[in-house]
Amino acid sequence: MKSGFLEKLLARLDRIDPAEAQQLLSRLIREKGFLEQVFEALHEGVIVLDAEGLVTFINGAAQRFFGLGDEIVGERLTQRIPGLDWETIAKPGKTVSRDLEVFYPDNRYLNFYLSPITSNLGGESFGWVMLVRDQTRSREQAANELESERLNALTLLAAGVAHEIGNPLNSLDIHLQLLERKLRKLPPGDRKPLTEHLDTARREIQRLDTILRQFLEAIRPTSPQRERCELHQVLQDTLKLLEPELASRNIAVELDLADGFPAMELDATQFQQVFYNLLRNAYQAMPSGDGRIKVSTSYNDYECRISIADTGKGIDPEQMGSLFEPYQTTKQSGTGLGLLIVRRVVREHGGEIEIESEPDAGTTILILLPRGPKPVRLLESSDRVIDID
Repeated sequence: MKSGFLEKLLARLDRIDPAEAQQLLSRLIREKGFLEQVFEALHEGVIVLDAEGLVTFINGAAQRFFGLGDEIVGERLTQRIPGLDWETIAKPGKTVSRDLEVFYPDNRYLNFYLSPITSNLGGESFGWVMLVRDQTRSREQAANELESERLNALTLLAAGVAHEIGNPLNSLDIHLQLLERKLRKLPPGDRKPLTEHLDTARREIQRLDTILRQFLEAIRPTSPQRERCELHQVLQDTLKLLEPELASRNIAVELDLADGFPAMELDATQFQQVFYNLLRNAYQAMPSGDGRIKVSTSYNDYECRISIADTGKGIDPEQMGSLFEPYQTTKQSGTGLGLLIVRRVVREHGGEIEIESEPDAGTTILILLPRGPKPVRLLESSDRVIDID
């Protein structure tokens, strides 16, 4: 519609005859229908709102992005999209660009521009237009490229490790068995110190074998074999495996498990590895013993939460940003692959992992696993405000 057409129409409304009014009305209807057809043909979402944030028009793309229907017309946008704060995004006289993550009907990363619709007479704003773009594929491609580069580096390294270390380890183990047979023929007095050296060599071989196995687990492409299972039972089984080590370090484990915790479609074996890595990290953060690990669970209509908190030495702030990177570890003998494996498993199940820590005050690991639709969340790091005045 040409600029100023409505203003001219309103100024002449009391002076036009019915026939001309009918022609003008027909023109408005035709142009409205034409614009709606244009908006429906767009892949981008288009939402038109009045000054109070009530939806006056929404095209099909925006409906698909947010799981909405035509019934939203006349309703407040923020009431139908939980997590979207109108006071935060609607800035008079300014165009705001934000990134948005939605979880229903599909997990998508969106970017929207919210711009005021101003009148030519005085520049007064009487509404808003929101343009929404789907950036899920581009974000996934960027993340996949970065992950692919890391996995390629790990693959090359693990292949070299497997070849250069794996075979010598087998040979060393065989020779240690031969030495043990020879030691049995020695007098007890001569046998004891040599046996201690032999046990030390065996432990070091086992440690190297563990490092090699972790490398291979970190890069092995596996898809979750989902089946309905009780996560509490998986946790109990893992604690039973670690019971001797926990007892030897005098580590107490406190369980605060929610009643009625729902069964979930998960790969039980992978989550046993998740719990094993996290619990082992927790008690290794308390080298002096006499520590405490608290494991708690909770759930709501949207997600299940598993928290593992220790009273260990905590993590320095400068190390927090690199916890999930390969070879980054707070332990002298660690590989830095344990948390990488944990995050990969959790994300393959649609969840996320959060870490809170303070030096000398312990660390808390929080795993969030989705049960169903989630509210949207604004991604704070990409807030951009454009002054159009």
